Amino acid sequence: MESVVHRTVKVNGIKMHVAEKGEGPVVLFLHGFPELWYSWRHQIVALSSLGYRVVAPDLRGYGDTEAPAPISSYTCMHILGDLVGLIESLGVEQVFLVAHDWGAIIGWYLCMFRPEKVKAYVCLSVPFLHRNPNVKTVDGMRAMFGNDYYICRFQKPGEMEAEMAKVGTECVIKNILTTRKTGPPILPKGEFGTGVNPDMPDTLPPWLTQDDLAYYVCKYEKTGFTGPLNYYRNMNSNWELTAPWSGVQIKVPVKFITGELDMIYTSPGIKEYVHGGGFKQDVPNLEQVVVQKGVAHFNNQEAAEEVNSHIYNFIKKFLM
Repeated sequence: MESVVHRTVKVNGIKMHVAEKGEGPVVLFLHGFPELWYSWRHQIVALSSLGYRVVAPDLRGYGDTEAPAPISSYTCMHILGDLVGLIESLGVEQVFLVAHDWGAIIGWYLCMFRPEKVKAYVCLSVPFLHRNPNVKTVDGMRAMFGNDYYICRFQKPGEMEAEMAKVGTECVIKNILTTRKTGPPILPKGEFGTGVNPDMPDTLPPWLTQDDLAYYVCKYEKTGFTGPLNYYRNMNSNWELTAPWSGVQIKVPVKFITGELDMIYTSPGIKEYVHGGGFKQDVPNLEQVVVQKGVAHFNNQEAAEEVNSHIYNFIKKFLM
Protein backbone atom coordinates (compact mmCIF):
# COMPACT_ATOMS: atom_id res chain seq x y z
CA MET A 1 0.00 0.00 0.00
CA GLU A 2 3.02 2.29 0.40
CA SER A 3 3.24 2.68 -3.37
CA VAL A 4 -0.37 3.83 -3.77
CA VAL A 5 -0.37 7.32 -5.27
CA HIS A 6 -2.77 9.83 -3.74
CA ARG A 7 -3.77 12.90 -5.68
CA THR A 8 -6.54 15.45 -6.04
CA VAL A 9 -8.35 16.04 -9.32
CA LYS A 10 -10.80 18.81 -10.15
CA VAL A 11 -14.03 17.34 -11.53
CA ASN A 12 -17.50 18.78 -11.95
CA GLY A 13 -16.78 21.77 -9.72
CA ILE A 14 -15.30 19.85 -6.77
CA LYS A 15 -11.91 18.53 -5.69
CA MET A 16 -11.87 14.74 -5.61
CA HIS A 17 -9.34 12.60 -3.78
CA VAL A 18 -8.15 9.59 -5.77
CA ALA A 19 -5.97 6.62 -4.80
CA GLU A 20 -4.17 5.02 -7.74
CA LYS A 21 -1.73 2.20 -8.37
CA GLY A 22 -0.40 0.23 -11.33
CA GLU A 23 -0.23 0.52 -15.10
CA GLY A 24 -2.48 -0.89 -17.82
CA PRO A 25 -6.23 -0.93 -18.50
CA VAL A 26 -8.11 1.16 -15.92
CA VAL A 27 -10.25 -0.47 -13.24
CA LEU A 28 -12.43 2.08 -11.46
CA PHE A 29 -13.59 1.12 -7.96
CA LEU A 30 -16.60 2.81 -6.31
CA HIS A 31 -17.11 2.39 -2.56
CA GLY A 32 -20.30 2.36 -0.51
CA PHE A 33 -21.44 3.53 2.94
CA PRO A 34 -19.85 3.92 5.45
CA GLU A 35 -16.72 3.34 3.45
CA LEU A 36 -13.93 5.10 1.56
CA TRP A 37 -11.41 4.39 -1.19
CA TYR A 38 -9.69 2.33 1.53
CA SER A 39 -12.40 -0.34 1.31
CA TRP A 40 -10.68 -1.50 -1.88
CA ARG A 41 -7.22 -1.87 -0.30
CA HIS A 42 -7.05 -5.60 -1.07
CA GLN A 43 -8.28 -5.17 -4.64
CA ILE A 44 -5.86 -2.29 -5.27
CA VAL A 45 -2.87 -4.46 -4.40
CA ALA A 46 -4.13 -7.56 -6.24
CA LEU A 47 -5.32 -5.99 -9.51
CA SER A 48 -2.37 -3.60 -9.85
CA SER A 49 -0.04 -6.60 -9.58
CA LEU A 50 -1.91 -8.29 -12.46
CA GLY A 51 -1.33 -5.53 -14.99
CA TYR A 52 -4.12 -3.05 -14.31
CA ARG A 53 -4.21 0.62 -13.42
CA VAL A 54 -6.44 0.75 -10.37
CA VAL A 55 -8.27 3.97 -9.51
CA ALA A 56 -10.30 4.30 -6.29
CA PRO A 57 -11.78 7.71 -5.43
CA ASP A 58 -13.43 8.95 -2.29
CA LEU A 59 -16.88 9.76 -3.65
CA ARG A 60 -18.42 13.22 -3.24
CA GLY A 61 -18.96 13.95 0.47
CA TYR A 62 -16.61 11.20 1.65
CA GLY A 63 -13.10 11.22 3.08
CA ASP A 64 -10.74 13.70 1.43
CA THR A 65 -13.12 14.62 -1.40
CA GLU A 66 -15.06 17.86 -1.10
CA ALA A 67 -18.53 17.79 0.45
CA PRO A 68 -20.84 20.51 -0.87
CA ALA A 69 -23.30 21.72 1.77
CA PRO A 70 -26.67 21.54 -0.04
CA ILE A 71 -28.52 18.22 0.16
CA SER A 72 -29.52 18.76 -3.46
CA SER A 73 -25.85 18.48 -4.50
CA TYR A 74 -25.91 14.70 -4.00
CA THR A 75 -28.29 13.51 -6.73
CA CYS A 76 -27.26 10.70 -9.04
CA MET A 77 -26.61 13.33 -11.73
CA HIS A 78 -24.07 15.13 -9.55
CA ILE A 79 -22.23 11.93 -8.64
CA LEU A 80 -22.21 10.78 -12.27
CA GLY A 81 -20.86 14.16 -13.34
CA ASP A 82 -17.97 13.62 -10.92
CA LEU A 83 -17.24 10.16 -12.31
CA VAL A 84 -17.43 11.10 -15.98
CA GLY A 85 -15.05 13.97 -15.23
CA LEU A 86 -12.74 11.58 -13.40
CA ILE A 87 -12.72 9.07 -16.28
CA GLU A 88 -11.94 11.83 -18.76
CA SER A 89 -9.12 13.09 -16.53
CA LEU A 90 -7.52 9.63 -16.71
CA GLY A 91 -7.12 9.99 -20.47
CA VAL A 92 -9.08 6.84 -21.34
CA GLU A 93 -12.28 6.20 -23.23
CA GLN A 94 -13.48 3.25 -21.14
CA VAL A 95 -12.94 1.67 -17.74
CA PHE A 96 -13.67 -1.63 -16.12
CA LEU A 97 -16.09 -0.79 -13.32
CA VAL A 98 -16.20 -2.49 -9.91
CA ALA A 99 -18.58 -1.15 -7.28
CA HIS A 100 -20.20 -2.02 -3.95
CA ASP A 101 -23.24 -0.81 -1.98
CA TRP A 102 -23.94 2.88 -2.82
CA GLY A 103 -21.10 2.67 -5.29
CA ALA A 104 -23.01 -0.16 -6.96
CA ILE A 105 -26.13 2.01 -7.28
CA ILE A 106 -24.05 4.77 -8.85
CA GLY A 107 -22.44 2.13 -11.04
CA TRP A 108 -25.84 1.13 -12.42
CA TYR A 109 -26.58 4.77 -13.21
CA LEU A 110 -23.23 5.08 -15.02
CA CYS A 111 -24.05 2.00 -17.09
CA MET A 112 -27.50 3.44 -17.80
CA PHE A 113 -26.49 6.94 -18.84
CA ARG A 114 -22.97 6.52 -20.21
CA PRO A 115 -22.60 2.85 -21.21
CA GLU A 116 -19.87 3.73 -23.71
CA LYS A 117 -17.63 4.55 -20.71
CA VAL A 118 -17.90 1.06 -19.18
CA LYS A 119 -16.22 -1.95 -20.76
CA ALA A 120 -17.66 -4.38 -18.20
CA TYR A 121 -19.16 -4.08 -14.71
CA VAL A 122 -18.50 -6.23 -11.64
CA CYS A 123 -21.30 -5.32 -9.21
CA LEU A 124 -21.14 -6.23 -5.53
CA SER A 125 -24.15 -6.52 -3.21
CA VAL A 126 -26.77 -4.27 -4.80
CA PRO A 127 -28.50 -5.51 -7.97
CA PHE A 128 -30.06 -3.16 -10.48
CA LEU A 129 -32.88 -1.25 -8.77
CA HIS A 130 -35.77 -1.54 -11.18
CA ARG A 131 -37.63 1.77 -11.20
CA ASN A 132 -41.27 1.53 -10.19
CA PRO A 133 -42.98 4.24 -12.26
CA ASN A 134 -45.87 4.47 -9.81
CA VAL A 135 -44.13 4.78 -6.43
CA LYS A 136 -41.22 6.94 -5.32
CA THR A 137 -38.27 4.92 -4.05
CA VAL A 138 -38.31 5.89 -0.37
CA ASP A 139 -42.12 5.86 -0.27
CA GLY A 140 -42.07 2.29 -1.54
CA MET A 141 -39.48 1.25 1.05
CA ARG A 142 -41.52 2.83 3.83
CA ALA A 143 -44.64 0.98 2.70
CA MET A 144 -42.77 -2.33 2.56
CA PHE A 145 -40.47 -2.14 5.59
CA GLY A 146 -41.92 0.57 7.85
CA ASN A 147 -40.67 3.88 9.19
CA ASP A 148 -37.74 2.28 11.04
CA TYR A 149 -36.16 0.90 7.87
CA TYR A 150 -32.67 2.43 7.84
CA ILE A 151 -33.14 4.40 4.61
CA CYS A 152 -36.38 5.90 5.97
CA ARG A 153 -34.63 6.78 9.22
CA PHE A 154 -31.86 8.57 7.29
CA GLN A 155 -34.22 11.02 5.55
CA LYS A 156 -34.61 13.90 8.02
CA PRO A 157 -31.61 16.26 7.86
CA GLY A 158 -29.58 16.32 11.06
CA GLU A 159 -31.61 13.70 12.90
CA MET A 160 -29.45 10.65 12.23
CA GLU A 161 -26.26 12.71 12.56
CA ALA A 162 -27.33 13.62 16.11
CA GLU A 163 -28.15 9.99 16.98
CA MET A 164 -24.81 8.82 15.62
CA ALA A 165 -22.97 11.53 17.57
CA LYS A 166 -24.42 10.18 20.83
CA VAL A 167 -22.78 6.76 20.37
CA GLY A 168 -19.62 8.01 18.66
CA THR A 169 -18.01 7.57 15.26
CA GLU A 170 -16.09 4.39 16.09
CA CYS A 171 -19.18 2.64 17.40
CA VAL A 172 -21.21 3.57 14.31
CA ILE A 173 -18.62 2.34 11.83
CA LYS A 174 -17.79 -0.81 13.77
CA ASN A 175 -21.51 -1.54 14.20
CA ILE A 176 -22.23 -1.36 10.47
CA LEU A 177 -19.07 -3.00 9.14
CA THR A 178 -19.32 -6.04 11.43
CA THR A 179 -23.03 -6.75 11.00
CA ARG A 180 -24.05 -10.22 9.92
CA LYS A 181 -27.73 -9.65 10.59
CA THR A 182 -29.77 -10.70 7.58
CA GLY A 183 -32.89 -9.13 6.17
CA PRO A 184 -33.83 -5.47 5.86
CA PRO A 185 -31.74 -3.28 8.19
CA ILE A 186 -33.99 -1.80 10.88
CA LEU A 187 -32.84 0.94 13.25
CA PRO A 188 -34.31 1.35 16.75
CA LYS A 189 -36.91 4.09 16.83
CA GLY A 190 -35.52 7.47 17.82
CA GLU A 191 -31.94 6.37 18.53
CA PHE A 192 -28.99 4.82 16.75
CA GLY A 193 -28.46 2.72 19.87
CA THR A 194 -27.48 -0.80 18.83
CA GLY A 195 -27.80 0.34 15.22
CA VAL A 196 -28.22 -2.19 12.44
CA ASN A 197 -26.13 -4.68 14.40
CA PRO A 198 -27.60 -5.49 17.84
CA ASP A 199 -25.06 -8.32 18.18
CA MET A 200 -21.97 -6.19 17.57
CA PRO A 201 -18.94 -8.22 18.69
CA ASP A 202 -16.43 -6.97 21.26
CA THR A 203 -13.56 -8.06 19.04
CA LEU A 204 -13.12 -7.29 15.36
CA PRO A 205 -13.49 -10.03 12.73
CA PRO A 206 -10.23 -11.30 11.19
CA TRP A 207 -10.74 -9.30 7.99
CA LEU A 208 -10.97 -5.94 9.81
CA THR A 209 -7.99 -4.82 11.87
CA GLN A 210 -7.90 -2.10 14.49
CA ASP A 211 -5.75 -0.06 12.09
CA ASP A 212 -8.40 -0.45 9.37
CA LEU A 213 -11.12 0.72 11.74
CA ALA A 214 -8.95 3.62 12.91
CA TYR A 215 -8.51 4.84 9.33
CA TYR A 216 -12.26 5.01 8.76
CA VAL A 217 -12.84 6.66 12.14
CA CYS A 218 -10.14 9.27 11.51
CA LYS A 219 -11.73 10.35 8.23
CA TYR A 220 -15.33 10.32 9.47
CA GLU A 221 -14.46 12.27 12.59
CA LYS A 222 -13.13 14.95 10.26
CA THR A 223 -16.02 14.98 7.79
CA GLY A 224 -19.02 13.68 9.74
CA PHE A 225 -21.77 11.58 8.17
CA THR A 226 -23.88 14.28 6.49
CA GLY A 227 -22.37 13.99 2.99
CA PRO A 228 -22.87 10.21 2.81
CA LEU A 229 -26.37 10.41 4.34
CA ASN A 230 -27.32 12.97 1.69
CA TYR A 231 -27.12 10.20 -0.93
CA TYR A 232 -30.08 8.53 0.79
CA ARG A 233 -31.89 11.86 1.06
CA ASN A 234 -31.86 12.15 -2.73
CA MET A 235 -33.37 8.76 -3.52
CA ASN A 236 -36.80 10.24 -4.23
CA SER A 237 -35.18 13.02 -6.27
CA ASN A 238 -33.28 10.39 -8.26
CA TRP A 239 -36.59 8.65 -8.91
CA GLU A 240 -37.96 11.89 -10.36
CA LEU A 241 -34.83 12.65 -12.39
CA THR A 242 -34.73 9.20 -13.98
CA ALA A 243 -38.36 9.12 -15.13
CA PRO A 244 -37.36 9.23 -18.83
CA TRP A 245 -35.38 6.00 -18.36
CA SER A 246 -38.15 4.02 -16.69
CA GLY A 247 -38.04 0.48 -18.08
CA VAL A 248 -34.59 0.87 -19.62
CA GLN A 249 -32.33 -2.17 -19.96
CA ILE A 250 -28.66 -2.14 -18.95
CA LYS A 251 -26.66 -3.48 -21.90
CA VAL A 252 -23.16 -3.51 -20.35
CA PRO A 253 -21.68 -6.99 -19.59
CA VAL A 254 -22.18 -7.63 -15.86
CA LYS A 255 -21.05 -10.05 -13.17
CA PHE A 256 -22.93 -9.83 -9.86
CA ILE A 257 -21.37 -10.98 -6.58
CA THR A 258 -23.12 -11.03 -3.22
CA GLY A 259 -22.73 -12.65 0.17
CA GLU A 260 -25.15 -15.35 1.25
CA LEU A 261 -25.77 -13.32 4.45
CA ASP A 262 -25.85 -9.90 2.78
CA MET A 263 -28.51 -7.63 4.29
CA ILE A 264 -29.66 -6.56 0.82
CA TYR A 265 -29.67 -10.03 -0.75
CA THR A 266 -31.70 -11.39 2.18
CA SER A 267 -34.29 -8.59 2.09
CA PRO A 268 -37.76 -9.55 0.82
CA GLY A 269 -38.03 -9.89 -2.94
CA ILE A 270 -34.34 -9.60 -3.78
CA LYS A 271 -33.51 -13.31 -4.17
CA GLU A 272 -36.60 -13.76 -6.32
CA TYR A 273 -35.53 -10.84 -8.52
CA VAL A 274 -31.89 -11.96 -8.78
CA HIS A 275 -32.59 -15.63 -9.51
CA GLY A 276 -36.12 -15.57 -10.95
CA GLY A 277 -35.48 -13.87 -14.27
CA GLY A 278 -36.25 -10.25 -13.45
CA PHE A 279 -32.60 -9.27 -13.07
CA LYS A 280 -31.65 -10.93 -16.35
CA GLN A 281 -34.55 -9.22 -18.10
CA ASP A 282 -33.38 -5.80 -16.90
CA VAL A 283 -29.71 -6.61 -17.52
CA PRO A 284 -29.67 -8.90 -20.59
CA ASN A 285 -25.85 -9.15 -20.58
CA LEU A 286 -25.75 -10.36 -16.98
CA GLU A 287 -23.25 -13.17 -17.40
CA GLN A 288 -22.99 -14.61 -13.90
CA VAL A 289 -24.43 -14.36 -10.40
CA VAL A 290 -22.12 -15.46 -7.57
CA VAL A 291 -23.45 -16.05 -4.04
CA GLN A 292 -20.60 -16.42 -1.54
CA LYS A 293 -21.25 -18.95 1.20
CA GLY A 294 -21.12 -17.61 4.76
CA VAL A 295 -20.23 -14.08 3.62
CA ALA A 296 -22.08 -10.92 4.68
CA HIS A 297 -22.52 -7.45 3.16
CA PHE A 298 -18.93 -6.17 2.99
CA ASN A 299 -17.72 -9.00 0.79
CA ASN A 300 -14.97 -7.00 -0.89
CA GLN A 301 -13.26 -6.88 2.51
CA GLU A 302 -14.46 -10.08 4.19
CA ALA A 303 -13.78 -12.39 1.23
CA ALA A 304 -11.19 -10.27 -0.54
CA GLU A 305 -9.16 -13.01 -2.25
CA GLU A 306 -12.26 -14.67 -3.68
CA VAL A 307 -13.62 -11.33 -4.88
CA ASN A 308 -10.25 -10.48 -6.43
CA SER A 309 -10.30 -13.72 -8.42
CA HIS A 310 -13.86 -13.14 -9.60
CA ILE A 311 -13.00 -9.61 -10.77
CA TYR A 312 -9.86 -10.69 -12.58
CA ASN A 313 -11.40 -13.72 -14.26
CA PHE A 314 -14.30 -11.63 -15.55
CA ILE A 315 -12.56 -8.52 -16.83
CA LYS A 316 -9.64 -10.32 -18.50
CA LYS A 317 -12.11 -11.80 -21.02
CA PHE A 318 -12.67 -8.34 -22.45
CA LEU A 319 -8.99 -7.75 -23.24
CA MET A 320 -8.96 -10.39 -25.97
